[in-house]
Amino acid sequence: MAADKEKSSKEYGAEKIKVLEGLEGVRLRPAMYIGSTSKTGLHHLVWEVVDNSVDEAMGGYCDEIIVTLNKDGSVTVEDNGRGIPVEMHPVYKKPALEIVVTKLHAGGKFDKGSYAVSGGLHGVGISVVAALSRLMKVVVKRNGKIYQQDYKIGKPLYDIKVKGECDKKDTGTIVTFWPDDSIFSTIKFEFSILSARFKEIAFLNKGLKIILKDEYNEKKETFHYEGGLVEFVKHANQSKEPLHKPIYFIKEVDKVVVECAVQYNSGYQENVLSFVNTINTVEGGTHVAGFKTALTRAINEYSKKNNGKGEGLTGDDVREGLTAIISIKVPEPQFEGQTKTKLGNSEVKGIVDSVTMNSLSIFFEENPTIAKRVVEKALEAQKARNAAKKAKELVRRKNAFSVGGLPGKLADCSSNKTELSEIFIVEGDSASGSGKQARDKEFQAILPLRGKILNVERVAPVKVFSNEEIANLITAIGTGVGEQFNQEKLRYAKIIIMSDADVDGAHIKTLLLTFFFRFMPKLIENGNIYVAVSPLYRIRKKGDHYVYSDKELKEVVSRMGSNVDVQRFKGLGEMNPEQLWETTMDPKRRLLNRVTIEDAALADEVFSKLMGDDVEPRRQFIAERSHEAQLDI
Repeated sequence: MAADKEKSSKEYGAEKIKVLEGLEGVRLRPAMYIGSTSKTGLHHLVWEVVDNSVDEAMGGYCDEIIVTLNKDGSVTVEDNGRGIPVEMHPVYKKPALEIVVTKLHAGGKFDKGSYAVSGGLHGVGISVVAALSRLMKVVVKRNGKIYQQDYKIGKPLYDIKVKGECDKKDTGTIVTFWPDDSIFSTIKFEFSILSARFKEIAFLNKGLKIILKDEYNEKKETFHYEGGLVEFVKHANQSKEPLHKPIYFIKEVDKVVVECAVQYNSGYQENVLSFVNTINTVEGGTHVAGFKTALTRAINEYSKKNNGKGEGLTGDDVREGLTAIISIKVPEPQFEGQTKTKLGNSEVKGIVDSVTMNSLSIFFEENPTIAKRVVEKALEAQKARNAAKKAKELVRRKNAFSVGGLPGKLADCSSNKTELSEIFIVEGDSASGSGKQARDKEFQAILPLRGKILNVERVAPVKVFSNEEIANLITAIGTGVGEQFNQEKLRYAKIIIMSDADVDGAHIKTLLLTFFFRFMPKLIENGNIYVAVSPLYRIRKKGDHYVYSDKELKEVVSRMGSNVDVQRFKGLGEMNPEQLWETTMDPKRRLLNRVTIEDAALADEVFSKLMGDDVEPRRQFIAERSHEAQLDI
């Protein structure tokens, strides 16, 4: 590798760095570049720096990345790649490193000879990090010398200095940055968020070692997987019952590398994780569409050829119990937005379709025992789907006696404008009664549930759809589920889970979130699912004061002094309509938490462990995380 790096260092010189525009506007509108200035945006800074190191790894120039959370709040990312060029740029007459850091859209990504594929597509990464950091230090080891330059909110503090010498074979880049607390709402990095992403990157880059250190809490994790995607799919199925060994294939067509690992389990949920140049494409895209089309066709053709049954299996049938990892590498990917959550390259669909179809057909012919299990699983799903369809028709006929075919218990709103409407999902008649009286009938609907809904993680779809409470929920929302899901038929822009602030309420909330994640994930991706935050206490002293946590209660009581009357709300039903409106339903005063999925692989793992049949992973997970106040997925 050292010889390759030395040769490539000459090819990857200052003249390879292209400049498109300046840094203006990054601090003014940071969300345009990193998504937000909250916890998500803060961690995006790390992704941007690490992506540059991963690009070096994908090019074959780097095999180790060390990320350190320092005690002073900074983060250091160190790699053993070629090192950012420091020579004078032939056009801009400044060192290439300074141009890369201080100019937006400057980098080797724009020169096709520098990187065959790249995750950091836009070349804005390190410059955006510099602009949003109160201080950033870059150390480069290259050509037997150690160079350094420091930057304050994107501006160099001095010319590049030579800090020392090193072995010519010792190359790499070390970036340390301190996020600007005047930009971000929090500057505290979370070990669990970083480790989940680095685990993915290590799975996707076979042989790459990523070391994550937390100096403050004295924690360290190493991610290194020689098995790559095969290990990834096994890991994703670890709390499930796999039906066969992983199916793995990799092929390059027109400079697009398609790599897949597929393994079915005995469960009913579909889990397709997709990546482009190691970027997690949460919203899928053309590569996922190509894979799904080919999977359906390959299984249908094999079934028809070997047992005369085929062509009738739908995508939902063949993906029941499927866990698949799709990783493609594209020289010039077209993503929707800088956050890169959906691939748009039209040519990729056909390439992935062709590779998947050919690879699965060959595998099925060579492994008839596994092929038979896969087909049997799909045929069972088809039977269950037909039974579920009948069950849904029965429920629909029952609901036909209600106004407009909607569930009888639904107290609908007057407005027929989706963007203005919202629905509260509540449990029990008392909370429903208070909610119906408290709401604004113009735009707020109430759907009561009788008891706890089914845990959809543990039951077959036929049982899910024959459950009246779930059928009512699906009917009220209007979008349908699975392949029939249609966002345009959504009846309410906000779907709000409003449960009691106790253990039972938390369980109901978890069951509903499991249902939405498994059957209507697009509603979460599109930001339609919310959780209402109801108060735990009412404090009376010169008026009513509502507080939402035990910590807040202590602070408010200590501030108010003696002679305060504290009432603990055990449930929403205890509140009168005025209190419920004032604290939980009034758009001007209420607190709502929007449900998001930052990492699909982690979310699937969490739901499988917490809601699945296997007790041991759940016990272990709870033991490890019990100290955390809340769980973000």
